[in-house]
Amino acid sequence: MSKKIILDVREKHEYKKSHVKEAKNLPLSSMMINHQSVLEDVDFEDEIIVYCRSGHRASMAISFLQKNGYKNLKNGVNQSTVESNYL
Repeated sequence: MSKKIILDVREKHEYKKSHVKEAKNLPLSSMMINHQSVLEDVDFEDEIIVYCRSGHRASMAISFLQKNGYKNLKNGVNQSTVESNYL
């Protein structure tokens, strides 16, 4: 059974100010270094909703994750969009 993962790719200081309640934080700036530890319990088929402040970093993160085998990725754009459309 696939799960839904919410991934906030903003920097840690942005995440600390406010974030989607269930979101995991994996800043785009460190994604290439530690994505495996943050996503260790995520299957390649799980739905991953990626968001940032404007959707730009989320888009770049999605490209990176696709290259690493993740298949079910959505750009949630920002916190309010994720909270309105994906929860």
